Amino acid sequence: MPAFRTAVVTALFEERPGLQRVDTDLGRAYVLTQLLGEVAVGDRVVLNTTAVDLGLGTGGWHVVHWNLARDEVVQPGPGHIMKLRYTSLQVDAGAAEEDHPDLPSAIDGMPVVVCGVHSQVPCVAVAIRALAPAARIAYVMTDGAALPIALSDLVASLRAADLLAVTITAGHAFGGDLEAVSVPGALALARHVAGADVAIVGMGPGVVGTGSGLGTSSVEVAGILDAAAALGGRPILAVRMSSGDPRPRHRGVSHHVRTALQLARSSVLVPVPAGDLLADERHEVRVVEQPAVAGLLEAAGLRVTTMGRLPDADPLFFEAAGAAGHLAASLLGEERQIRSEQ
Repeated sequence: MPAFRTAVVTALFEERPGLQRVDTDLGRAYVLTQLLGEVAVGDRVVLNTTAVDLGLGTGGWHVVHWNLARDEVVQPGPGHIMKLRYTSLQVDAGAAEEDHPDLPSAIDGMPVVVCGVHSQVPCVAVAIRALAPAARIAYVMTDGAALPIALSDLVASLRAADLLAVTITAGHAFGGDLEAVSVPGALALARHVAGADVAIVGMGPGVVGTGSGLGTSSVEVAGILDAAAALGGRPILAVRMSSGDPRPRHRGVSHHVRTALQLARSSVLVPVPAGDLLADERHEVRVVEQPAVAGLLEAAGLRVTTMGRLPDADPLFFEAAGAAGHLAASLLGEERQIRSEQ
């Protein structure tokens, strides 16, 4: 059962669109302002303290559930599509598909890099930008983990570094530049509304994993790869690898990756930074020379960790994610070369 407690806001740490981070007399908390509006110092608020009480992955932050200083919050949305449906926080986020009823269902060979964990996203983005500086990159955030995109410090940093042209939140995820009902819809919006050259798709922070191959939210990548293929895209799996994870199931190629590849029905591109790391007869495994991702992240002002490990503590993780970005950029180059020869 959830735990709710009343507290008083004592300080404001940070504000950005969709998010406030505050201090209270019960500890740190964040406010999803798209749902609740803003709070001010001195306001009495109701906190959901469940995750902190359990020592779970909110980073020690409570979640503001309601501001008792307000009698009401009325923030009309742009459409009639609800997200967080049938919860007390359901929001009329609308959906861009409402505004584009004739949205094409083909994405014209667009490379689609599918990530199983959020920390792969910036590695893919900087690798794409290094090889294809003019590419318009879309990030599609699924609802496999955190639902508010405002919570992602990585996305905020990528936007500040001008590495993402557009963000799209799919399913019950919300707060992107565009809202989408589904991931396939989000890919079509990325291509035909946002004019993206390449899409990176993956959940926000907070992947759930167990010792079971199927017991992880990252198995969603199988369906996303199949959807990208069905829409006429070029599906690319960002392979989760590790040289620093203490858990045997994630050393080398993560067991979640092997499970996802078994579940995928389409043939997908699987880039790896070395030839002996993965063999799969059903999919096209490519050894890809990738740029120095650690240096690219540093040059962009991005501090990225995987399970608390920086690039020097787990180089294989960053190299494998960079390989996916490198391959996506290479495919853009192949596409332009073909067009120039026609």
